[in-house]
Parts: sequence; C-alpha cells; structure tokens
Amino acid sequence: MKLHFTAGQTDEAQTALEDLQQRYGQASLAEAEALVALGGDGSMLEALHFDGLADLPVYGMNRGSVGFLMNPYETQDLPARIKAAHKVRITPLQMSATTLDGHVHKAIAFNEVSLLRQVRQAAKLRLSIDGVERLPELICDGVMVATPAGSTAYNLSAHGPIVPISANILALTPISAFRPRRWRGALLPAHVKIRIDILEAAKRPVSATSDDTEVRDVVRVEIEAAPDHGKTLLFNPDHSLEERILAEQFLP
Repeated sequence: MKLHFTAGQTDEAQTALEDLQQRYGQASLAEAEALVALGGDGSMLEALHFDGLADLPVYGMNRGSVGFLMNPYETQDLPARIKAAHKVRITPLQMSATTLDGHVHKAIAFNEVSLLRQVRQAAKLRLSIDGVERLPELICDGVMVATPAGSTAYNLSAHGPIVPISANILALTPISAFRPRRWRGALLPAHVKIRIDILEAAKRPVSATSDDTEVRDVVRVEIEAAPDHGKTLLFNPDHSLEERILAEQFLP
C-alpha cells in the first residue's frame, strides 16, 4: 500500500515520521492511497488543507498533545489497519470575509469560523440566516460557527453544544455574550447561509478566522457549507469518531 506521511514540528512527531518512512517508504501525494498525519489535531487540520489532497483519505496517529481526530500511535501492520478503518466524510465551511478596504478573502474551515474583537471594546454584530435578520445586535467578545467535527474544540470551550458527527447541523455559538445576556446560540441546518455584519466596524474592529487563516478588520462575514471541499477521515473500528463525540457528552 502506497502511503504519504506528514507530521507536526514536535520532536515526537518528527521521530515518528522518520521511523514510518523507513518502514513503509514515502509515496508522493499523486501516487499515495492514503495520507498519514502524525501529531495532534492541529497537524490533522494542516493535512486536510494540503494542496493536491483531493479525495485522498487521511489517517491520523496521535503524536501531539491533543488528538481527538487521531488514532492511537501504532507502527505495526499500518497498511492493514488503514484498509480496515471506518470512513467518515466531513464537510467543511467556506468563509467569505469582506474587509474595510473592500477586499474579499475566502478560506475553508473544517473546525470552525470564529469572529473575535480586536480591541478592548466589545464587538457589535448583526446575525442573519438565509437573508432573514435573526439578531439585530449581539454585543460580545465574538461568535463562531462550528461543524460537527469542530464542535468538541473551541466551540465546546465556549460552552457550545457537542454535535454528533452524522448530524447535518452547525453550531452557532456566542463568545462571552453581553447583550442579549441570556442568548446561548443556535443549532442550524447545515445548508443555511449565515451572514454576520460588524456594526461600528471602524470603532470596534473584528477579526475572522477560518481554521488557521485570519482576516483582520472585517465588515461582513458570510459562511456556508462547502461540500465540494469535503474530506474522508479514517478511524480504527474500536476508536470511531462518532463514539468519541457521543462519549464526550457524558464526561463529568
């Protein structure tokens, strides 16, 4: 089985990369049957954003601090484990962020798109769903839209809901909402188009981040599903992503 390996920059991940390349070789992305990502969840996200990845499935092994999207690190019988792995198709989000100078920046997010205030003053945002204004003014530190795969990451830290991986749902979660104080966010069908307008953008600047792509001084952010950019993750049968997301909801 032809495999392409990639790794994070930690010593642990780089050592694993060298070991596995010696054992199994290193195919090009064009020749490979699967990509193996070594590191933590950040390394997995980097791999999913590779140019030329196309429909190549990705199998992650944990050599980092956080490995929710990764399998345990095992070097023996790797091709057999990859062939037996369960496939999970994840659909990312596309962010279109318009800045004060009129430029439009587009980026893909497998975890979440987040908006954050840039200065000491809280952000003022207006939220619209499919062209319908739903929240005329949200005063907050920020807001995010998370995919099911990303719902256990930053979204969970901001007290957003955990979304089962098979659910066709997005989590819209405020970050330190001041007004309306009791608004805790919303669960939205994955097909909707979300528009966030920044009110008083010059006075209260806001940045928008799509996974690892940050755009500063935005005035408007539009978010929608990007099924054409979907990717396939591989998980050991006894280490399924769906089971771990379900179990996460029952942790004390």
